[in-house]
Amino acid sequence: GIFQSYAVEVDVKDASNATCLYAKWMMKFLIKYETNSGDYKNTTLNLLSNVTHNGSICGSDTQAALLAVQFGEGHSWSVNFTKTNETYQGNFITFTYNTNDTAAFPDAKRRGPVTIVVKDTMSPVQLNNVFVCHNADFLEAENITQIFWNVTVQAFVQNGTISKKESRCSADTPTSAPTALPTTANVTTASTTTLSPAPTTAPKPVENPKTGNYSLKSGNTTCFLASVGLQLNVSQDKPVLININPKTTTADGTCGNTTATLRLNDGNSTLVGF
Repeated sequence: GIFQSYAVEVDVKDASNATCLYAKWMMKFLIKYETNSGDYKNTTLNLLSNVTHNGSICGSDTQAALLAVQFGEGHSWSVNFTKTNETYQGNFITFTYNTNDTAAFPDAKRRGPVTIVVKDTMSPVQLNNVFVCHNADFLEAENITQIFWNVTVQAFVQNGTISKKESRCSADTPTSAPTALPTTANVTTASTTTLSPAPTTAPKPVENPKTGNYSLKSGNTTCFLASVGLQLNVSQDKPVLININPKTTTADGTCGNTTATLRLNDGNSTLVGF
């Protein structure tokens, strides 16, 4: 269920060829659109290798910095950054998708570019600090979900050098594992794999995850029920098993006429979507 997408890296230079705005991140878009038959379908836009960053600008004390990328068949995304005397932060995110892209929208009723603007949820970052967030961030507006993860960004870079000082997002913790990102239909199966301890430690079995009961309501009507025990097996340098604890897990999401989305957050910023 982990998204397959290219990382985007943008290094914007000023007139003296010094870095003034740097970002590296991954993102994906889930879009619900109306078809010619009057029903609705879900599609996914990934960033492939043909990404450009025309229009990105450095910014100054009086002008916002702009990080802009273009990809695919007429799709684009941008975020502007403003700064105060001591901090900078993202301001607005603008996303344009083009339903003339017949591969992504083969039977769209509306044809042409569609643009939405949403407020960036990024907290203020100290100048000369780089903002880092490995966990996934979700922005939802107008039948569109924008997902970002593995984000590294610094606006208003000083002296052309990316800072070594990090400002981490609240979702990240020193022991956070990479987030398992949701698809429009994703089922996670509990694993019976055991961790490999140090050679001097006897192996011990991994506990089975406890079953949680989760539900979503639209008004007084329940639209989504799940009774499930969840265990994530994260592949990295040392494999990590994470059990989702129902006692500390909250559920939210959206109910629709033909689709419903359930998101689980276990308090350690582990997010799973169904």
